[in-house]
Amino acid sequence: MPVATQLVISGQSKPGALARVTAVLGEAGVNIKAFSAPEVTGAGKLRLLVADLEGARAALRSAKIKFGEETALLLSLENKPGALRKVAELLMKSRINIKCGYCTPSREGKRALVVLTVSNTDKALTILRNQSLDEF
Repeated sequence: MPVATQLVISGQSKPGALARVTAVLGEAGVNIKAFSAPEVTGAGKLRLLVADLEGARAALRSAKIKFGEETALLLSLENKPGALRKVAELLMKSRINIKCGYCTPSREGKRALVVLTVSNTDKALTILRNQSLDEF
């Protein structure tokens, strides 16, 4: 199962916050493959999967945008009711917490691309290894 380094930018939820980050990455030629930007009482965490991790790091540092990094699991599941439930239950039974998750259907609509950060990545990889987890 593929894993990726996900960039995490914490900050206030305000007009222009996402525009600034996307401008910096766009000007550096870095493609954003996936993102999540939930808000929690005026603050939020922007999570990004990018095509060029080193380029994104350099661009964000140059723009003085603080960021962290975390390992994310990348799953390709059937786009049907219950597919995510199976993964969530396997992780629950192994006492692995899902800290963050987001997804989008594939272009064809038959698969769902799921991004998860979990409390124990190595254990989750072992447990989910037999699932249909295609490269993202």
